[in-house]
Amino acid sequence: MAREIGVSAEGLRNWVKQDQVDRGQGAPVELTTAEREELRRLRRQTREQAETIEVLRKAAVFFAKESDR
Repeated sequence: MAREIGVSAEGLRNWVKQDQVDRGQGAPVELTTAEREELRRLRRQTREQAETIEVLRKAAVFFAKESDR
């Protein structure tokens, strides 16, 4: 079947397994596609927030030094 649709057997096997997980037929620890997307989004948001905090920290240090002059 995989050869007929032009994918590797492993790729097809992964698609079938992920479909089973998405339908609630996978192991409890396996993430659905929606959960994986949410995890990606939350990791990106966390990274952006960490970068913002670092910029604000540097700005606070800068302005603290300026106010001491």
